[in-house]
Amino acid sequence: MLCQHPRQQCPQQRRQTPALQSAAAISHNINKRSIKQAIRAALLGALSLSPLLATQASADVIMLKNIKGYGFDAGRNLVTFNQLVYDDVSGRVLARGNGAQGFEQAKVVDGKGKTLLPGLIDGHGHVLGLGQSLSRVELRESASEQDAAAMVKAFAAANPALQWVLGRGWNQELWQSKGFPSRASLDAAGVDKPIWLRRVDGHAGWANSKALAVAGITRDTQDPDGGQILKDANGEPTGVLVDNAMALLEQHIPEPTTAERRAAFGTAFNHLLSLGITSVHDAGIGADELADYQALKDEGKLPVRIYAMLSASAPELETWLKQGPILDDKQQLVARSVKIYSDGALGSRGAALLAPYSDRPGETGLLVTPEPELGSLIKAVATAGFQANIHAIGDRANRMVLDKLVKLDKKSREAARHRIEHAQVVAPADLPRFAKLKVLPSMQPTHATSDMNMAGDRLGEARLKGAYAWRTLTDLGSPIVGGSDFPVELANPFHGLHAAVTRQDHQDQPAGGWRPEEKLTLAEALRAFTVDAAYGAFQEQDLGSLGEGSMADFILVDRDIFAAEPAAIWQTQVLETHVAGKRLYALGQ
Repeated sequence: MLCQHPRQQCPQQRRQTPALQSAAAISHNINKRSIKQAIRAALLGALSLSPLLATQASADVIMLKNIKGYGFDAGRNLVTFNQLVYDDVSGRVLARGNGAQGFEQAKVVDGKGKTLLPGLIDGHGHVLGLGQSLSRVELRESASEQDAAAMVKAFAAANPALQWVLGRGWNQELWQSKGFPSRASLDAAGVDKPIWLRRVDGHAGWANSKALAVAGITRDTQDPDGGQILKDANGEPTGVLVDNAMALLEQHIPEPTTAERRAAFGTAFNHLLSLGITSVHDAGIGADELADYQALKDEGKLPVRIYAMLSASAPELETWLKQGPILDDKQQLVARSVKIYSDGALGSRGAALLAPYSDRPGETGLLVTPEPELGSLIKAVATAGFQANIHAIGDRANRMVLDKLVKLDKKSREAARHRIEHAQVVAPADLPRFAKLKVLPSMQPTHATSDMNMAGDRLGEARLKGAYAWRTLTDLGSPIVGGSDFPVELANPFHGLHAAVTRQDHQDQPAGGWRPEEKLTLAEALRAFTVDAAYGAFQEQDLGSLGEGSMADFILVDRDIFAAEPAAIWQTQVLETHVAGKRLYALGQ
């Protein structure tokens, strides 16, 4: 299952604000180690100068004691500690464990033996989409096409003011029929409004007849490049549109207002903090979303760190590339990468494969971006000093992207830490190329446990050897950027940790795990959602480790996940979430 499909947007172009331009210039030249040393020296000096200064400093320095803390050292190795000292003003860690001596004047907080983890980083999500999905009809649990239609009918009745009925989450592979749905079932629900429902992976959508009429989609409408309008035996559109065909309909859906977007962002932020997520790599934002983020940051209303991937399909791309990356030495809002699409998704048979689908002979998937254009985009993004983050699901798409990346200048390519988003089905011969080219696989563990019921049907057993290959890529030397691809999957990162170490669903199936040879250890999985995700955003000096000088982003949870049974990891509950030392979420408050 994969990623939210790009959507064309045509808002006014917006220039980078002077404040962010200044931050970019400063951050480019900062020596991270000097920051750590300066913070520690300044605070230790203040504590020792005089009783007055010591009293003042003690209010700003927090020593969290009696904890079972986990973090990482400079070598990405898991470490444990029982106390954490941080500056409440800068929001940075001053010391941990045995290094916490010398802060006797700090304000002491008793952690009461709770387990403390670094704030979790989701390396691939869609924040606005998450906020919107939480207020739309949710079809993830639908048991059949008819059940989904009934859910839509009930939602429409409960929300009579809506112009369009929008939702997502259906997955025909979980229905007994296994077949794509039809507009007929939605028409039979009697909702006199256009209905548009995205598949769980975001790479197909299901419409009723009214929505097709609004979009002018008829039996005579031709498939666009990189898309497909499914039609029945009589040549009539069934209501299902795949990949680029979705834009034919979605361009007619009213754009959300600024107030509606702001409300959706707020809903998403609260949800993410409740799950222990302190930072998100937002995969493919447009100009409106970037402007929203900049305004929220300026207003002090951006509680979750955002590493933004600018959408390659946005009309503003050329302007953004000319302006250069937006950097921030506090890592609150950074936009130094561009999200590019190569193919579609496996569930809707849009993933581009080297050989035909095993369950659909003759079909090899879709290229959302034509190959020549893909190469030009990657080169333009890299030349402008941005990281290229390319969506690739199928083995053909992954090979094509690797072939384009190898043509870039070696030195600049390795420094840019380009990423392949999902790297889901890779020909075994191509797996070593990730480490060789210093290209990062950005992968979502829950995709494997969601897809295991259909991946074998789509690919056949032979191609599964290069699919969801976390262990293989790790052993070959590739740090994995961990994420969820919310709202395609649920945002809960403990579901991702559970999937990574068990390769089972929440009912402990299949026994022993699906393709268990690709399991990760829990330390490796946690690393993927912390320091390795931070590395994928050039933020490893600031985020993910809880090492001295890093930001004090941490969470307290209800169990020691390293002592718990792996099968129960997904049930972990977050008690508190702290960003830069500030508590932004507490269970029950």
